[in-house]
Amino acid sequence: MIAHLKGRLDSTGIDHAVIDVGGVGYLVGASSRTLAALGAVGEAATLFTETLVGEDFIRLVGFARADERDWFRLLTGVQGVGARVALAILSVLEPAELNRAVAAQDKASVARANGVGPKLAERIVRELKDKVGAIPALGPAASAQALPVGASADAVSALLNLGFRPAEAASAVGAAEEDLGPGASLDALVRLALKKAAR
Repeated sequence: MIAHLKGRLDSTGIDHAVIDVGGVGYLVGASSRTLAALGAVGEAATLFTETLVGEDFIRLVGFARADERDWFRLLTGVQGVGARVALAILSVLEPAELNRAVAAQDKASVARANGVGPKLAERIVRELKDKVGAIPALGPAASAQALPVGASADAVSALLNLGFRPAEAASAVGAAEEDLGPGASLDALVRLALKKAAR
């Protein structure tokens, strides 16, 4: 299993890139978002990868970020979602947006991707609703910072699960708690924090 490639960007196509690693060119399928993040031909490039193996093929798929690869694995676990459809979804929705769409059961957002009809979009958000917790919402920087306790901590956690960055979530919940006072319920905190974050 190849976990990542680090080398030089040799060339790009509509749906792939070639990464030169020590004189060997690896052809890697990728979303348009990942291809845009790669930079110019000839520059250093790193891709997180997933190896796909079938009866008559071995393919590499590359991602600019590890959380994109995690989402690719989740998406291809849904019946009817192959590598091409998963990459189409990741081309129109970044991981945080996908997290929000699944949490809110927003099938219309997922259906914006090429090759995803309403029925498939509905299946994706339904089947992945219980699995989005498998993707870590906190990065190393966030887990190191002190988070609030009690209802406010639960409110921050709720916003993180909706795809907000830790700093955004903590700031919105803090502002909501200032308005509502220390005895505010979790429901009230989350509602007001979402309004604050939307401003």
